[in-house]
Amino acid sequence: MSKQGLRLTLAGLALGLVGSLVVTRALQSLLFGVGVAEPVTMLSVSAILVAVATFATYVPAARATRVDPGRVLREE
Repeated sequence: MSKQGLRLTLAGLALGLVGSLVVTRALQSLLFGVGVAEPVTMLSVSAILVAVATFATYVPAARATRVDPGRVLREE
């Protein structure tokens, strides 16, 4: 995974976690049985999102490393 992809993933993950805590607190007053923070759920969803982002940035990067730069420049 590239540093840029990891940086964007972590920034989005941090904003999403903060947003989910705010929304959960708002929903807690409206719904019965909704907890403020479910650590297992938060960690599992975060891990899945990081895994998907890693795969999504790795596949194009791996494909790009197999292309000859000279051939691409000649075709342009």
